[in-house]
Amino acid sequence: MAAPVRHTYSPAHPPVLISRDAIAARVVELGAQIDRDLAGESVLLVGVLKGAAIFLSDLARAISIQCTFDFVAVSSYGKGTRSSGAVKLIKDLDHPIEGRNIILVEDILDTGLTLSFLKRMLMQHRPRSLRVAALLDKPDRRLEPIQAEYVGFSIPNHFVIGYGMDYAERFRNLPDICIFPPDAAD
Repeated sequence: MAAPVRHTYSPAHPPVLISRDAIAARVVELGAQIDRDLAGESVLLVGVLKGAAIFLSDLARAISIQCTFDFVAVSSYGKGTRSSGAVKLIKDLDHPIEGRNIILVEDILDTGLTLSFLKRMLMQHRPRSLRVAALLDKPDRRLEPIQAEYVGFSIPNHFVIGYGMDYAERFRNLPDICIFPPDAAD
């Protein structure tokens, strides 16, 4: 059996905010909640690339009802730690969503600008229902009045990396959610 991959961070190891075990347990709970809410129905998970890809994968495996997925991609961060505030659609849905139950899956509900933009866009396609699942919620940063129906964890205003979340496209592969030290930015 191969040795587990050791993830290192230089110049210092980032502090773990949420462990991989806590994430796994919470994702199972969210899957059970979705199963209860949509019992007997099917759902299309729409993941927001790239940050939500790992969360969507784990969430899909935790859901027992019929489930498919699609992806959208938007940009609001670029390569920094602060959102530009301008949301730009980079990749649209591949399949029609009219009349379908949709769960928009996002890594972080932060200012709410991205999710508000995406909800408005998706509602134009007349889904049967549209809900939001966010792994992390940063309510202190909210600029738009939006809430997620499914929230993994509420966190303070830290820039985080790992479990799909990045800094300049790096650190997505960290298995825990870690605080990115402000002095570590290039």
